Amino acid sequence: MAEISHPPMEQLQDLEYCIDSNPPWPETIFLSFQNYILMLGTTVIIPSVLVPMMGGSTEDKIRVIQTSLFVSGINTLLQALFGTRLPTVVSGSFAYVIPIIYIIGDSSLQRIPDPHERFIQTMRAIQGATIVASSLQIILGYSQIWGLFSRFFSPLGMAPVICLVGLGLFERGFPLLGNCVEIGIPMLLLTVGLSQYMKHIRPLRNVPIFERFPVLICITIIWVYSHVLTAGGAYRHRPVRTQNSCRTDRANLISSAPWFKFPYPLQWGAPTFDAGHTVAMMAGVLVSLIESTGAYKAASRLAIATPPPAYVLSRGIGWQGIGTLLDGLFGTGTGSTVSVENVGLLGLTRVGSRRVVEISAGFMLFFSTLGKFGALFASIPFPIFAALYCVLFGLVASVGLSFLQFTNMNSMRNLLITGLSLFLGISVPQFFNDFLTSSGHGPVHTHAGWFNAFLNTIFSSPPTVGLLVAVVLDNTLDVEKSKKDRGMPWWVKFRTFRGDNRNEEFYTLPFNLNRFFPPT
Repeated sequence: MAEISHPPMEQLQDLEYCIDSNPPWPETIFLSFQNYILMLGTTVIIPSVLVPMMGGSTEDKIRVIQTSLFVSGINTLLQALFGTRLPTVVSGSFAYVIPIIYIIGDSSLQRIPDPHERFIQTMRAIQGATIVASSLQIILGYSQIWGLFSRFFSPLGMAPVICLVGLGLFERGFPLLGNCVEIGIPMLLLTVGLSQYMKHIRPLRNVPIFERFPVLICITIIWVYSHVLTAGGAYRHRPVRTQNSCRTDRANLISSAPWFKFPYPLQWGAPTFDAGHTVAMMAGVLVSLIESTGAYKAASRLAIATPPPAYVLSRGIGWQGIGTLLDGLFGTGTGSTVSVENVGLLGLTRVGSRRVVEISAGFMLFFSTLGKFGALFASIPFPIFAALYCVLFGLVASVGLSFLQFTNMNSMRNLLITGLSLFLGISVPQFFNDFLTSSGHGPVHTHAGWFNAFLNTIFSSPPTVGLLVAVVLDNTLDVEKSKKDRGMPWWVKFRTFRGDNRNEEFYTLPFNLNRFFPPT
């Protein structure tokens, strides 16, 4: 047999800056701003969909966007300093959309005749449900229960989960890009061309600007191009959907945004609490927890760090629960999760520096208070972001597949587990989403709305379905004689903080806090 030329490697190649090494300051600033621009896509689209359903106006929408951006900055900073300490951006999550729609449809809220009053009361109900539901994540994290559960994870079990963190977001890629192909396709081609084919061209001294800043360069070029099309009347007589996707002046964000607005807790009034709303929201918390776990594993690999041990993973989930609590207190209209697109950006730029993400949190806080400036960047047409997602989500999915190198993929057991978890992880949520689109409600449709929202949320999440299938099969099929095939000899040393001496370098708390909070 020929010599194996590519043996399994714990760390990815071609990454230039790891979690605790930093680019020069000018590069760091631009990289941080690039992270900020990228996370705007999700930050804008969630309120743009939900606020009108709640009865809110354009002014309400921009206020929710500012609040979400402000809280994302706080949560990102907390996660980078005290959570997993990985270079991950924490932002709003689509995992909470189904529970929120259930709350919006509550008959007691729908009976309110005044739209603005209905928006306020709905926001308070969402806040109350989010505040209580966040306790689930806080308990699972700080009690180390999630860390204990991670004992059942293996490279074979986590590979499909991480893969589905990226692949499960395919509907936010080309389907949304296709709403405006004249700017989406050029954006996709330009991003791949600059970041891959022109990455070695260095017109500015020794700085690889096309490799480091493809998002900034491509967004600027295509944004100007889309503005030229808008000003030239290219969309004057086009359908409303096309105009909303393509025009640079349809969002009304800049005109509606105040020059200065400082978000503060309970700005919408006192939260209201309902048991059914809370149970439904807990499904979003669980889905967010699972999706974030996969994203943390991917981020650790792209930051040239060891996989976060159980203690660090639990610590990160606990802080993420604190972040969701802040979402409820400030009223962002959703909960928090790890931004998958920003994880993919680590690989695209080959920079996994923690400092870059910490400074990007500063940009979020700054532009969230200066409304006009923040709204300017938030007015970028969404197909531009969708084109980026095609690259970045795919990159995260491939990082998940890279975990299979530590397993025996000549084993029929492993092939079955991988294939079945990937297929069901895509197929089951697709069934639930198609059912929801065609009938107006999910497949689970009983008289208990909270029960419907809970199960429909769980089974609409690809990583959650993938984890249920992969982890259950991996821990019940020929477990004892398959330890080596599952990749456990490589994986077991990363279960504990003391299992690998590199963990202390990557995950130790700052300010000598480990003295007060020693790893367990």
